[in-house]
Parts: sequence; structure tokens; C-alpha cells
Amino acid sequence: MYPNQRNRRLRQSPALRQLVSENQLTVNDLMLPVFVKEGTQVKEPIPSMPGCYRLSLDWLGEELKAIADLGIHAVLLFVKVDEALKDNNGTEALNPEGLMQRAVRTVKAIAPQMVVMTDVALDPYSSFGHDGIVENNVILNDPTVEVLSQMALSHAQAGADFVAPSDMMDGRIQKIRSVLEAAQYFHTGIMSYSAKYASAFYGPFREALDSAPGFGDKRSYHMDPANRLEAITETLRDIEEGADLVMVKPGLAYLDIIREIRDKVEVPIAAYQVSGEYAMLKAAAEKGWLEHDAVMMEQLLAFKRAGANLIATYHAKEAAQLLS
Repeated sequence: MYPNQRNRRLRQSPALRQLVSENQLTVNDLMLPVFVKEGTQVKEPIPSMPGCYRLSLDWLGEELKAIADLGIHAVLLFVKVDEALKDNNGTEALNPEGLMQRAVRTVKAIAPQMVVMTDVALDPYSSFGHDGIVENNVILNDPTVEVLSQMALSHAQAGADFVAPSDMMDGRIQKIRSVLEAAQYFHTGIMSYSAKYASAFYGPFREALDSAPGFGDKRSYHMDPANRLEAITETLRDIEEGADLVMVKPGLAYLDIIREIRDKVEVPIAAYQVSGEYAMLKAAAEKGWLEHDAVMMEQLLAFKRAGANLIATYHAKEAAQLLS
């Protein structure tokens, strides 16, 4: 009872605040999404994502050295596929000499200690821009899962540490796990996008990879933003099917979902601070409306407070510099 209990006693100095801090953000929590494209000496700015680039494989090496020096230990790879290589079946996704497969080998050759996670979805390879095979404007689940499992296997064969299915097809975790086990890739992990919402925050990312849907939207397979219990069901099912890590995407607008899942599961949880969330802060800071670094660090700490173990963020390099 006041005045015997004064909460401000524990806030009087930086040292005291650190002693009683409930959550800490470190560079070990950060994973950097990286966009790769064909060519040489390509470092192509993404207009809607200031500070982010599409990189050719030779530039990828420079990026890896820079982030390793900052203490970042993990990358999440995405590829921008040439239009001529896209079709409805995602054929190029299975090419052992495809861009993703070569990107994985490049990372492992230059920075073998780096944890490499790979995007497993058909939208970068699809002539329709959807995450699955299309028939009569319907996204087919089971035929898509067959392709995704072989895509994941090809990434494992290239040296990926984790495959990251981002499509939200039913049963894909179980199929991928069984295919990896049958091929004796016992140590290749699965980071499942278990609660991926049909969000309006993905716009800059789709520009970066030219992967916007050619018709309709993704609401028949990505989750309804109104739903909370469904996220728990999806996550528990993915864990049961063999997921080692689970992800909530987007991040900031779904902190409640991260907390709900943290209270229900014991596996590590990843949060994805998506392109729209990144772009909003960049735009506000450019106009002088927000203090960029302070808001960035507050947002990243919010993921930790909600219960995330790791954070995929385009701010990873900036945050790592501040944390050092």
C-alpha cells in the first residue's frame, strides 16, 4: 500500500532498470530476409523498402560478410525468378541449378556457420502469382503439396539448414517431413509459417519479388485476420506434423497471436516483421514524424515481450549495429 510500495524505486537509474528488465533483445534474436536475383554485380534498390536490395550471387557474398561481422547468424532466402521460367506447376522450383539452390550453396561456401532458411512456396515461380497450382481459378491443395515437398528436398540437398513453407496448404508439413526423412535428411529442420494471415501489409514484398497474385487474392489459403483460435489450431497441427519452429506473420498487428501461441506451445516461435511494417516506419521517419531507431527497437522488443524467440526483420542490420 502506498507509500510503502513505490514502483518508481525500481526505475531510478539505467542500472536498476536493466537489473529488473523482464525481456532483452540481442543480436542472436535476429534473422535477415535476403532477396536474390540473377545477374552479376547487381545491387538493385527496392523503392518501397528503403535500405533493402535485390542482390546477385556475387553481391550476396558481400552481404554475408557484413552481417556476419555484425553477429547475425541466420538468413531467410527469397528469390526473384525470371518471368520466362515461371509456369503453373512451379517447375523451376525443382531445378537443382535453380537460383535458390545456387544461393544456398553460395551462402554455405562463404559463411558455413550461417543458418540458412529457405522460402518454400510456389508464388515466386508461378505464372499466376499464387502459392499453389491453379485449375479453373482454384488453388489445388494436394498437387501443390507434392511439389512443395520436392522443392523442400531440393533445398535440403543444396545445403539448407531449415526449409520454411510459407504457403499455408493443408498437410504440407507432414508431407515435407516424410520426404526429408525418406531421403535421410534427418537434420534438416522445418520452420513453418503456421499462422500466416491474408494481410494487406505484404505489398512491398510482392513488389520486391514480382509475386503478386495474377487474379483474385490469397484468402482461400492464408488465414482470415479476424481469427484467433484458428491460429492455435494451425500451429498445433504443424507441430504434430513435424515442424521444429513455428512462425506468426505479420508481426506487429498480430502480437496477440504470438502471445496466444506462446502460452500453448513449447517449441520456438518466430515473428516476421513484414515489408509493410518496415516501410511504414521508414516513411514516417523520413518525414520526421517518428524517431526511427527508438521506434525500431521498441517494436523489436515488443516481439520478445509477446513471446517470440527469433525475429525475421529487414531491420536486422540496423538493430545489430545499435545492439553492438
